[in-house]
This record gives sequence, C-alpha cells and structure tokens, in this order.
Amino acid sequence: MFRLQATLLREFTAQDVWAGLSVREYDVLHTLSRNGSRARLGELSEEVYLPQPSLSRLVDRMVARGLLVREQDAHDGRGVVVVLTDAGEAVRREIGGRHAASIAKEFSGLSRAELAELTRLCSKVRPG
Repeated sequence: MFRLQATLLREFTAQDVWAGLSVREYDVLHTLSRNGSRARLGELSEEVYLPQPSLSRLVDRMVARGLLVREQDAHDGRGVVVVLTDAGEAVRREIGGRHAASIAKEFSGLSRAELAELTRLCSKVRPG
C-alpha cells in the first residue's frame, strides 16, 4: 500500500496540472473546501498530515498570494481560523478538474466493480 501511494503521489506531483501550486498547497485548498471553507490551524494540520509549524509557514505563503486569509476564531479569541478566499476556491476548482481527470486516467484500467471493491476495502481499513 505504501509503495502504491508513493508511486501515485510521485506521478501526480509530476503532472502539469498544478498551475504553480504545490501538491501540499492544493491539499490545503481542497481540504478547506470540503470542510466549509474554514478550519482552525490544528484541525487543518490533522487533515493534511503536516506538522503545525510547517503548515503555518505554508498558510503564510498562501495568505500572501491571496488564496487564504487568517481570522480570529469567533468562539475562542486566542485561536486563529484559516479561511479559503474566493480566489483560492477558484484556483482549487481549476486545478481540481485537471487533477480529477488525471486520477480517472490513472484508474481507467479498473472496472466499475473493481473501483467499488477498492473503495470498500480502503473504507474498511480506514473508516470515514
């Protein structure tokens, strides 16, 4: 499983779909979009599998590019929430379409039944 994951990630990273973003940056945009366009840094860190200090630097770069903004957490004034901007969502949609097409191409050798079985097995190993 690890070898497959590493191989696929290497192949996806090498593709010309990222429009100047890194795969990690796209992952942040995609994760925020899936989670209502906002998340606390700690929650986001758990989703994108980056240590919080590394994620914080990545978010700073994305804020500087206008893809994200940082806001005070309305429920906890000490906390910071990372919010996807309209520009960030537009970039996510643009890249996401190309990335989805590359994923579909990579898995095109599997039948619908095989894809369903792969999904079932992966869900069984990692629920949710």
